[in-house]
Amino acid sequence: MDLRQMKYFLAVAEERSFGRAAERLHMAQPPLTRQIRAIEASLGVRLFVRGPKGVELTEAGKALLEEVPNILAMARRAEEKVQSASLGLAGRLDIGIFGSSVLNVIPLLLKRFHDQRPDVKLSLHSLTKVEQLDALRERRILVGFNRLVPSESDIDVEVVLREKLVVGLNEQHPLCAKDEISIRDMDNEPMILYPNVSLPGLMESVCSAFRREESRIRIEQMVEDVLTCVALVSAGFGLCITTQSATNLRLPGIVYRPLKSRYLSDIELSCMYRHEDPSPVLSAFLDVVREFAESYNQETGTVARAVPVGTKRWG
Repeated sequence: MDLRQMKYFLAVAEERSFGRAAERLHMAQPPLTRQIRAIEASLGVRLFVRGPKGVELTEAGKALLEEVPNILAMARRAEEKVQSASLGLAGRLDIGIFGSSVLNVIPLLLKRFHDQRPDVKLSLHSLTKVEQLDALRERRILVGFNRLVPSESDIDVEVVLREKLVVGLNEQHPLCAKDEISIRDMDNEPMILYPNVSLPGLMESVCSAFRREESRIRIEQMVEDVLTCVALVSAGFGLCITTQSATNLRLPGIVYRPLKSRYLSDIELSCMYRHEDPSPVLSAFLDVVREFAESYNQETGTVARAVPVGTKRWG
């Protein structure tokens, strides 16, 4: 018995009349009668008997009536779920994140997406840049966010926005008296650098800026994440260069000042995903990311700079 036959059975069982059931189903009565007889033949039981007020359900028919509505409802839910998934309205979105991205940008993006598509389950995975690239290739995540992502033939990278850099320092440090802090101001000052990972990141950009401005960089500590970095700065172990979003970490004893540098004023936040990934959920999420990037760049007056060959750019 298929779903169509179940609908025929349910109509007759609820209407208690072949005539009314046929009208409800927009079909002639003889074909409906033949369908019910075919169901009875396939099951080897009588489902209906004639009664003084129309047809009546047999015990077998009553047993079937207890199950058919649930089966049809499940079939409808499955159909709706499949259709929603094909439109990116349902499903699962696994996202690779890192350090300071969760302090501002990522929560805003997730809220926008969740407001539009509440039936998509969001799952966040804290991963390094290398781990995100591996997770994308192994299909453990659909999309990742990071900075200074290398060009890869199988991975698409798009610059979402550029974020200003600031200097974090202990409130007792003499440089707190300055409105902005230059690379030269930090010559031979103890520095806390992050992330201490295999691929180039903010740490390499900071070291490069010191070299280009002919200043000595004195590395006090190299740590893996922004929270550890800011915590050490707040305790007076040294200074750090970090992103504007990190200023949301208001630990006791730390203050932030704008960074003044000819070679290091901001850093990009990029979105990466598998090349030509057909996922409707990913496509829907990227639409939200692009809308956010456009509004962010308009509000801040930011213009995305050149990015490596093989990547895409927004803004």
